[in-house]
Amino acid sequence: MAPGQDWSKTWTFYKGDWHEGNIPIMGVRSHAAWLCSSVFDGARTFEGVSPDLDLHCARVNASAITMHLKPPVPAETWEGLTRDGLKRFDKNAALYIRPMVWAERSGTLLVAPDPDSTQWCLSLYEAPMRAPEGFSITLSPFRKPSMECMPVDAKAGCLYPNNARALIEANSRGFGNCAVRDMLGNIAELATANIFIGKDGVVFTPALNGTFLNGITRQRVVKLLRDAGVSVIETTLQYGDLENADEIFSSGNYSKVMPVNRIDARSLQPGPLYRKARELYWEFAHQ
Repeated sequence: MAPGQDWSKTWTFYKGDWHEGNIPIMGVRSHAAWLCSSVFDGARTFEGVSPDLDLHCARVNASAITMHLKPPVPAETWEGLTRDGLKRFDKNAALYIRPMVWAERSGTLLVAPDPDSTQWCLSLYEAPMRAPEGFSITLSPFRKPSMECMPVDAKAGCLYPNNARALIEANSRGFGNCAVRDMLGNIAELATANIFIGKDGVVFTPALNGTFLNGITRQRVVKLLRDAGVSVIETTLQYGDLENADEIFSSGNYSKVMPVNRIDARSLQPGPLYRKARELYWEFAHQ
C-alpha cells in the first residue's frame, strides 16, 4: 500500500482495550483538535525486529512533558503494549508503531492544556518498508523555527504542518523531498528526515542547534559509523555543501537509511558511506 492511499490494517490500544480499524479518539472540543497539544512517536517493526523501541517509548513521554502534558504510562508500559499488539499481525509484517499523547481540555489559561486531562493511545498499523531506490531533493524556501518559536525539542504535532508545506512545495517542482534551512540559513534537515553528506571519505551532518529533533535513527547511525571507524563530523552546513557532496543520504524512522539520487539537476549514485551506514544499521537491528 502506498502512503496516503487507504487505511491499512490497524490496531489501537485506547482506554484499556485493543480496537481494530481507524477508531475516533478526539471530539470537536478536544484541546488537541484545535490547539494541537499532541505529541507522538514513531517506532518500526520490520523483518521481525523493533530497533530502539525503548528509546522511542521514552521519547514520547519526554515530549509530553515538554508540551506540558503528563506522561500517562511508563515507557515500559508502552513497550509491553507494543509487544502485545504485535501478536495481532503477521510475524514479519512491517509496521509503524505510534504512541500518542494529547490534552482533552483547556486549563485555566484557556489556550494552555489541562495536564490532568491527558489522554493517550497506541496504534500499530501495516506500513511496508520502502525499497532503497533513492529520492530527489532541492532547497526549500521555507525555514525551520528555533526553540524560541516552537517546541522543536519535542515530537509535537504542531511542527508537522511546516514540514508538510515544504514537502508539498518541493513535490510541485518534481522533487521527492527537500533540504530545509534554519532561520540563519544553515541546513537543518530534510522535510521528513535527518540528512548526511559524504565528502572525501568523511560523513558530515548538521550540528544540533535547537532547530530540529535529534532523531533516534540519526543518533544510532552516527554511533554505528563512528564505532566502525568512519569519521562523522557534526557541523554547520550550507546548501552548497550538499550541491558539492560526493553522496547524500538520510536517516529517519519511517524508511531508516535511504540514499539521495538527485539534487536539483545533478544525479547521484548511492555511495560507499551510505552503503556502510545502511549495512551497519541492518546488522544492529537484527542482532
